Amino acid sequence: MEAGANNRGVAGSVQARAVVPVSEAPDVALADRISRRLDGVGFVANGLGALIVAGFLTFLFPATVSDADYDRLIRISIPVFIVYLVIALPLGRSRLLRSAALWDWLRSGGRTNDRVRADVLRYPLRFAIQAGVFWAIASLLFSLIWVDAGVAAADAIGSTILLGGLTSCALQYLLVERTLRPITARALAGRPPPDVQLPGVATRLTMAWLLATGVPVLGIAAFAIADLSGAELDRHQLILASLFLAVIAISIGLVAIRLAARSVADPVTGVKEALERVERGDFEARVEVDDGSEVGLLQAGFNRMAAGLAERERLRDLFGRQVGRDVAETSLETEVQLGGEVREVAALFVDLVGSTTMAARRPATEVVAILNDFFAIIVRAAERHGGWVNKFEGDAALCVFGAPTAGDDPAGGALAAGREVRDRVRDELPDIDLGVGVSAGKAVAGYVGAEERFEYTVIGDPVNEAARLSELAKKAPERLLASETALTKASHSEASRWSLGGQVTLRGCDAPTRLATAPA
Repeated sequence: MEAGANNRGVAGSVQARAVVPVSEAPDVALADRISRRLDGVGFVANGLGALIVAGFLTFLFPATVSDADYDRLIRISIPVFIVYLVIALPLGRSRLLRSAALWDWLRSGGRTNDRVRADVLRYPLRFAIQAGVFWAIASLLFSLIWVDAGVAAADAIGSTILLGGLTSCALQYLLVERTLRPITARALAGRPPPDVQLPGVATRLTMAWLLATGVPVLGIAAFAIADLSGAELDRHQLILASLFLAVIAISIGLVAIRLAARSVADPVTGVKEALERVERGDFEARVEVDDGSEVGLLQAGFNRMAAGLAERERLRDLFGRQVGRDVAETSLETEVQLGGEVREVAALFVDLVGSTTMAARRPATEVVAILNDFFAIIVRAAERHGGWVNKFEGDAALCVFGAPTAGDDPAGGALAAGREVRDRVRDELPDIDLGVGVSAGKAVAGYVGAEERFEYTVIGDPVNEAARLSELAKKAPERLLASETALTKASHSEASRWSLGGQVTLRGCDAPTRLATAPA
């Protein structure tokens, strides 16, 4: 007789999927909250750009135009600026809200589609570009106003407004991208970000450099050019200008660098924490995908990896339950090769008595439930004593000790498991009867079959003898028989629980076998 365990109980590859629920319910509260925050972003970033322009007007322009022209143009520019602001801000906000599909999707609910995902990811850039358009119009408008003081003054005011607008737009992109992350996470719902051309990590860091270093350096260059062109810049004015640029570099630069750094550091920290959970065995760990750049690909990649590990662990568990955990571990950790090796093993064979009659008299569901309870006792007893169930055969089970992992006392483990099975079945399942046989000796253990399909098999006299002893045990009062060989190979503590009896020549055997049994 041979016993086998199919190493492909769960066949086929399973594609890993990040299981992140896609919310289809409307979320008006989230839409309103993010909308209010975006209003604040626009106010702060545009106000900061206006402050930069005001600083240049205060420190640089008095030295480039006459006092009379400066005062006159300032009196004209202030009311024009206020009127322009009153028109531009509501108009820009209305266009952004009306043209973005994400707001309708968020307020009305429904499935996320590619259009919505792309709109969410592009929204920060659209926000910044639209702000840039209004800054460009302002640059042209005020250049026309200041041209009355000369072309140089018009060019200077236009360039200054563009510089303030560049700072404002870059800051708006960074702030909007971060503010929109809850909506981005909802839209992507664990998926990789779609292939949309967006500023990546390098571009964000460049924006941060522009805000932190570019604007102050350009300001210094403007003062140097003004001095070289003959403008009279006194020491007090230069000190104030230097302080102004230092404040700009420190304040705006700190905000910009922090935003750019956190846009990378926060998601990476989330992935790191989730990775630590995976290392602790929590394969359900997932991270929100809330970024459309390389960072979002990293987040989605982690989710796929974690889902793959969870699926692998599930298959590993199913594989181990079907073929035995020792066989599963050996198969997964070493290269499987067809063939076998001679091992010192012990075999425990348990067979149910009267299963045919029971099946005829009881409903099939009840028979299956009884068999499951019966096999559960066998599985737990075998594992508790260092063995594993190699095969279920209808109403019988074969347990192997000593292969594929060599144990300290395979024969003693098989004998102890046999006693436990006999005693527990009598106590817990008194309506059924059984026969238990135990044997030990050398057998061939290994993989048998073809490359396309094979199983772990134990072949040899101990397996045959345990099956024959199980048949004979059905008629013995103890319902449990072992061979003398098993006792001689077992530890003294276990062998002392058994007593030797007479000899019998088992079916299919040439030499007689001396029997041993253990009292109940």
